[in-house]
Amino acid sequence: MAEAKICGITTPEALDAAIAGGARFVGFVVYPKSPRHLSRDRLAALAERARGRVETVVVTVNADEELLAGVAAYARPDWIQLHGAESPGQTAQARQYARAGLIKALGVARAEDLAQAAAYEPAADMLLFDAKPPPGGLPGGNALAFDWGVLAGRRFARPWLLSGGLAPGNVQEAIAASGAALVDVSSGVEAAPGLKDPALVAQFLAAARA
Repeated sequence: MAEAKICGITTPEALDAAIAGGARFVGFVVYPKSPRHLSRDRLAALAERARGRVETVVVTVNADEELLAGVAAYARPDWIQLHGAESPGQTAQARQYARAGLIKALGVARAEDLAQAAAYEPAADMLLFDAKPPPGGLPGGNALAFDWGVLAGRRFARPWLLSGGLAPGNVQEAIAASGAALVDVSSGVEAAPGLKDPALVAQFLAAARA
């Protein structure tokens, strides 16, 4: 059984499905190269619709301070997620723009990649382990998984989320293999890139809780 984050939400229907299904977090992407990117106005509207109903996360990639400050002003997210090559120092600096905390995503392909977590634990409030992207690919949302078993029995100083290639049909296996208490999904609940399927969102959340 795990709590869940539905990431890359772009429509009110997807947001409402996530909330109705019991998601702990919803994620909004601000990264123009992503099919899930939200304009300022759409982000503000979705964030306002979510406020007080679910914890909101704005996902950025190598964002500068001007962008982070703007996001904090017009979306007022509970959490900021850094999903790029941000250093521990940049991660610590970005923390000020989040109301509840900072999530740092780390790419994993093999067990040795988990060692990088130690450098980020002092700066981030939560960690997110995602599959390393393919060469030239987007930082996340690639429907790629890594060996979930490398996380089994591991202890970290911060809570962590499992991401990468999750879907309604495999999330229970992923939780069992990794020991994850928190899971994150984006492309695995989509009808098309950037368009969440409310039925798949509901199925994923039910499976994660089971």
